[in-house]
Amino acid sequence: MDAGWEHFEHEADIGVRGTGPCKAAAFAQAALALTAAVTDPETVRPETEVVIACTAPDDELLLVDWLNAVIYEMSTRHMLFARFDVAIDGQALAATVWGEPVDRTRHRPAVEPKGATMTALQVAQKDSGWAAACVIDV
Repeated sequence: MDAGWEHFEHEADIGVRGTGPCKAAAFAQAALALTAAVTDPETVRPETEVVIACTAPDDELLLVDWLNAVIYEMSTRHMLFARFDVAIDGQALAATVWGEPVDRTRHRPAVEPKGATMTALQVAQKDSGWAAACVIDV
């Protein structure tokens, strides 16, 4: 399965889905979909590196914790991220993400993500790879 991301409709919120040949790639693509809900990821320069780590008792909660950690870093650092290097070992995730401070003129942020939710939450291995999805509260 090729890596990719997409949005899906969910009332006033935004669904994000990442796919990839492995679980880590699907999680990275879900984070890219999160960025794409805010701005065009192509406009985000990978200038600053941030390390993120999280653990959870299962894959679904790990996805929520991961996306919420990215949202936390976006909010507290006033940054956007467009490059995600994710490693998953059991129920522990370690990632390095790259981005830059928000430039309202260039990035033209559409929404401000508030948090990943349990709505439409799914992490599943498919025939050709992995998919990871949930709804983001905006």
